[in-house]
Amino acid sequence: MSLRTAYDAWHKSVYEADLEHDDASSPWYDLVREMIGPVAGRQILEVACGRGGFVRELALAGARIVGCDFSLSALRIGKSKLDRSVSNAGRSGQVQGDAQNLPFADASFDIVISCETIEHVPDAQSAVREMYRVARPGGRLFLTTPNYFNFMGLYELYALFRHPHRKDDQPFDRRQWFPQIRRYIRRSGWVISYTDGTVHQFPFIPGRNPVSFPSLEANRTIRRLLGPFAFHYFVIARKPGAA
Repeated sequence: MSLRTAYDAWHKSVYEADLEHDDASSPWYDLVREMIGPVAGRQILEVACGRGGFVRELALAGARIVGCDFSLSALRIGKSKLDRSVSNAGRSGQVQGDAQNLPFADASFDIVISCETIEHVPDAQSAVREMYRVARPGGRLFLTTPNYFNFMGLYELYALFRHPHRKDDQPFDRRQWFPQIRRYIRRSGWVISYTDGTVHQFPFIPGRNPVSFPSLEANRTIRRLLGPFAFHYFVIARKPGAA
């Protein structure tokens, strides 16, 4: 089974497990919403848009949004959502493509969004470089990805020791920490302008769900200070040049 086929099956199973789940309800999208500003009329690309919840939200807000994903199964689910709720189909579109080789011309987008993507890509550096290529000069990148510089990282080491043959939920997943993430972005040419983080979890009891502290998310100053230790690291970066 190829990686693409594996992701087709994974998206289908997740969708069928909860047909009414709002894909845009994940906490990393809250960070993007908080910082992205007005989107009406902006050319936006979401890389690895999955089942299309955030694409639909941005289309309804007036963005000229394109969702790109590796999985044809995910795109079909996303299209059904768009068809049900977005009256102006010209504002949005979906394209099958690989984040490591995006099927778009240079300097095509004002904003590139990549949420929980690069950890699932075999060559993360190529993916971030492609995001840079398709962004216009002055364009912005909104990127989130898991960060294991925290108690969750320590728990991963423990779990690897106890269960060396454990399989991940997704077909491909990488463990990384925030300096690596920053390095991917800077090496691609982006200039980092803001960092943050969300979801602070503490796996106190092996075999049980981690304990979360939502109160840490409520204060932006505290949240930013703790960003390097959050489970989801958030970066806003800009492509040099005129806006």
